[in-house]
Amino acid sequence: DCGLSFFGRRPAGGAVVCLLHLNPQLGAGRTARPNARAGLRVAPSHPLPQGEALEQAILSQAPQVEKLIATTAHQRMPWFHSSLTREEAERKLYSGAQTDGKFLLRPRKEQGTYALSLIYGKTVYHYLISQDKAGKYCIPEGTKFDTLWQLVEYLKLKADGLIYCLKEACPNTSAEGAAAPTLPAHPSTFTHVSRGLSALGSGWARPAPADEPRPMPMDTSVYESPYSDPEELKNKKLFLKRENLLVADIELGCGNFGSVRQGVYRMRKKQIDVAIKVLKQSTEKADKDEMMREAQIMHQLDNPYIVRLIGVCQAEALMLVMEMAGGGPLHKFLVGKKEEVPVSNVAELLHQVSMGMKYLEEKNFVHRDLAARNVLLVNRHYAKISDFGLSKALGADDSYYTARSAGKWPLKWYAPECINFRKFSSRSDVWSYGVTMWEAFSYGQKPYKKMKGPEVLEFIKQGKRMECPPECPPEMYALMSDCWIYKWEDRPDFQTVEQRMRTYYYSLASRAEGSPQCAQGPEAACV
Repeated sequence: DCGLSFFGRRPAGGAVVCLLHLNPQLGAGRTARPNARAGLRVAPSHPLPQGEALEQAILSQAPQVEKLIATTAHQRMPWFHSSLTREEAERKLYSGAQTDGKFLLRPRKEQGTYALSLIYGKTVYHYLISQDKAGKYCIPEGTKFDTLWQLVEYLKLKADGLIYCLKEACPNTSAEGAAAPTLPAHPSTFTHVSRGLSALGSGWARPAPADEPRPMPMDTSVYESPYSDPEELKNKKLFLKRENLLVADIELGCGNFGSVRQGVYRMRKKQIDVAIKVLKQSTEKADKDEMMREAQIMHQLDNPYIVRLIGVCQAEALMLVMEMAGGGPLHKFLVGKKEEVPVSNVAELLHQVSMGMKYLEEKNFVHRDLAARNVLLVNRHYAKISDFGLSKALGADDSYYTARSAGKWPLKWYAPECINFRKFSSRSDVWSYGVTMWEAFSYGQKPYKKMKGPEVLEFIKQGKRMECPPECPPEMYALMSDCWIYKWEDRPDFQTVEQRMRTYYYSLASRAEGSPQCAQGPEAACV
């Protein structure tokens, strides 16, 4: 009358969890035979495994058993409140000590979604937790996990999208058996995936119609690497076959190197839109060799907020095949759009740039040409860092790169040590990030107005800096100013820059939570 779907014994003794299921032939309203247990016996359809084979059989079933237990473990956690409104959650968090990091988790009305409520600086922040198609949990922009308790344990160690790490549980005193069950010391089945932005956004300031949801980075075709599919990854090579590349007559741009054309690259299971940088035939061999060295390094970079290099094609010309980001450069997008593009949208895009630069810093990679012109938009809520023509990979023990000679450098974006000593590092990229911030918050204006390069250098030596743009929030100008500290070792690194950008950006969304315009707004706040 009931079936055993998992059976085994441990070599060292001890019980093994067994899952029982009712016989489907029993039918509705029917019950098992009385005293059936007395005649219960195991009648295997094939010989039971023994020894090492038995142990392997048990281990093979362990993940299913663990997952069954783990997916409901959160219900017994002290921080889980099974029936709580947003207002009640805030009252609970505000009662007693308002410790930074005090938190609770509650289900939302929308099936399969939860809200993480967290107090920081005497203010309560609310974050959406949702499930993807594979059933994994995450906050928007965060790392994904199989279970809620794994996500919470991870967020205790790392903020990863929150304004502050989780610290103290706001206990659910009304729950039966509120004591937390014993769990593994660390979740062994954490599933790390590419980070996605944009949990928040500017939708709250200008809500989209209900039938036109705000586009999110993770909804685009260029959020994950084209090689995220294991089948495609098998064929990942630097050099691409010419027959798989279609080069259109549509020119996206041009420069000293040649031109950029639109195209399509045919992969094993799909086709993707690409931008193709076609080098001039007259390009010198030394320049080609240098470009190939950089291409080999770039090919290893994989982040949602940088334009990925798909590969190189050597045919009628040397061609670099890159991801398509068809929204154009950031500075051109922002010109004349003060009324249309709110400050929160600008902060959103700059936060994405800081995440991309943080990734490059972690990879010991110096961009050397960060500017608004080299930030390309996929859409108005999704930016990618592009143009790695001047980029350099640093050695494992190197903190900076020294250029052999000065070239046609974008001096207005360069830190003093770059101009004076030709030394480049992630901290000099931080200086350039500050100039990029100024460009963005001034809505596409040119930095340093009509000054020439030498005038800019003298201006900086005198301790002067560009003034705060009219639309720029003071918190953002303070960060800009820190990026422009004269001594490179005193500037913040990109880990710090990204944290400050995130904190400010999320605070914008939090302030907007109470607004009725929040209907299409920041998913991490409107819960």
